Amino acid sequence: MKWLSLLFLLAAMQVQSQSVDPTGIDIIRDKWGVPHIYSKTDAGVAYGLAWANSEDDFKTIQQGFLAGKAMLGLYSGKSGATIDYVVQLLQCRKIVDQRYEIDIAPDYKRVLEGYAAGINAYAQNHADEILVKHLFPITPKDMLTYSVLQLAISSGVDKALKEITQGTIAKTLPPLGGSNAYAFNSKITEDGNVYLAINSHQPLEGPVAWYEAHLMSDEGWNILGALFPGAPSILHGCNENLGWAHTVNYPDKLDVYQLELNPENKNQYKLDGKWEELITTKIKLRVKVAGITIGVKKKIWESKFGPTMLTKNGAFAIRTGALMEIRALEQWYRMNKSKNFTEFKNALNMNAISGYNIMYADRFDTIYYLSNAKLPIRNPNYKWNTTLPGNISTTLWTDFHPIKDLPQVLNPSSGYLFNSNHSPFNATSSIDNIKTSEYDHTMGYETNNNNRSLRFMELISQFPKLSYNNFKRIKYDLQLPIKLAYETNTDSLFLLSANELPSLKDLITTLKEWDHKADINSKGAALFAIIYYQVVKEQSEGATYRSLSKKKCVELLEFTKQYLITNFGKTNIVLGEYQKLARGNKQVALQGIPDVISAMRSVPFENGRIKGEQGESYIELVKFTKQGPDIETINCYGASTNPASPHYADQMNLFTEQKTKPMTLNKEQVYKEASRIYHPQ
Repeated sequence: MKWLSLLFLLAAMQVQSQSVDPTGIDIIRDKWGVPHIYSKTDAGVAYGLAWANSEDDFKTIQQGFLAGKAMLGLYSGKSGATIDYVVQLLQCRKIVDQRYEIDIAPDYKRVLEGYAAGINAYAQNHADEILVKHLFPITPKDMLTYSVLQLAISSGVDKALKEITQGTIAKTLPPLGGSNAYAFNSKITEDGNVYLAINSHQPLEGPVAWYEAHLMSDEGWNILGALFPGAPSILHGCNENLGWAHTVNYPDKLDVYQLELNPENKNQYKLDGKWEELITTKIKLRVKVAGITIGVKKKIWESKFGPTMLTKNGAFAIRTGALMEIRALEQWYRMNKSKNFTEFKNALNMNAISGYNIMYADRFDTIYYLSNAKLPIRNPNYKWNTTLPGNISTTLWTDFHPIKDLPQVLNPSSGYLFNSNHSPFNATSSIDNIKTSEYDHTMGYETNNNNRSLRFMELISQFPKLSYNNFKRIKYDLQLPIKLAYETNTDSLFLLSANELPSLKDLITTLKEWDHKADINSKGAALFAIIYYQVVKEQSEGATYRSLSKKKCVELLEFTKQYLITNFGKTNIVLGEYQKLARGNKQVALQGIPDVISAMRSVPFENGRIKGEQGESYIELVKFTKQGPDIETINCYGASTNPASPHYADQMNLFTEQKTKPMTLNKEQVYKEASRIYHPQ
């Protein structure tokens, strides 16, 4: 292991970070295995977080940093090499190298250095767990590079690159996933307290699955919430005074340009009547195939519009604010430490996070919604929702809208705010909503509703005043709205006549009698889910229908009948028989279907069953009282991804029962109730 020790020594010399004493850091594990991390300094907390997260999910963290360092091909072969190519094409490291010293504040550099020191120390002490020999040491710049890559992907870069490569480029909204965020203040709550629901529907496992932690320092850091593996702070959660939730939004965050190449010199493109040179860089991908490392040489190109691809269909460039900013992690850190709305808004004004809705609430009775994004100021004379001409500089934007220009609502008279990945122009009651006409149309904000937003409106109309129990009832709702709003119109399914189709009578009757609720005992939900996933499968394979004809409905029911008989030996199963929450040897009946409020999207599992893949995952519910926040949380599996850990699957039953565990920000209580206290060494 001499190579490992030498590398760590060299990294320490290069970073020249303020040393962190691990003996001054406490990792306090509660009975659920959730880490509560205390240190006198924020840098020490970051060190402890890196260590604790590595104990629980070192493999996933490494996969993220392998991608950021363009080394994933050495671990996962050709699929990893594709990501390695993308991170180099996007030149994520280049922007970090250019802007790190200027853009990142000194106090945040210490936090990054603390985290890097913590994960490097863990790697040095657990060398047998390292996936790829030369991944470590990790530096602050490596961390920021991976962050830039993640935000670029969330802004649609991967989808644009795929369409450019396939020759199908046409800018469209990405498929809707599902997240919910709700905030209520004293204008509507029965007890006068403020409620916040943090309910992002992420993948249940992998690099963007939530990890729960509590961070405490003597420098004013005290927050409980969730983060992605490898992140050095909480990404959404609450501190003693305030909290926020994120949901994904879909404004126009990315532009694609077609360049006009010189027919006599393919390394030149026309701009304002002149030939400009493409910047060409040679890169080398390293791919491990059958245990052998293969080097593959490639070229990447860059134009004034951004990263550029040369294809048989022409040359295309992509441009997005996510590739022009490295301070996103710092902004989240500032949000972590904000003590009131003014400080929180100052953090938002950094405009460093390239997307995501933000739902805010605090103990001072303030609620706020922002459809946040890093959106360019565009020339209104062009159609920005399609491929743009890359031969004229009037399409080449350089500046961004400040936060004050974006859709937002502060303290509506209704007393509530909500978002479920739908239109920001429907965030509260009709009298308080903002209007699309008040915003720059080139921002390209979505204007749609979905099943979850429609269902929320049905529910909130029932409560002139809202109790905390009814707040939780809304959050855990499994009912579809009266009028369904799936991308494919399914109305014809419920209009079939059982008398006309006697061989399908039982299935048709079950669908007609279904109350459109997705609980584990629902037979109708099981049938609908099988049909839904078959439609999605067919559309992924090229089917183009957006409404189910009578003929198609019969075809789908015949498929479903045969599927049930083949896999279950009967046609009257309930959802809990078909859909499972599964980890290791444990399986639990799982409620939810896509686009109910308590949503779940599943994938094929075993014996005709499916298992939850994305949807309800980490949930944090907060009641801000005069005495401080009351917090309850749940994670879909547990605090650890290690099958040997007692916390690998210990929250699964609570999760599927729609129950939570109480949590606290109180340091004294954390220590008093600790199951284990130790230092990261």
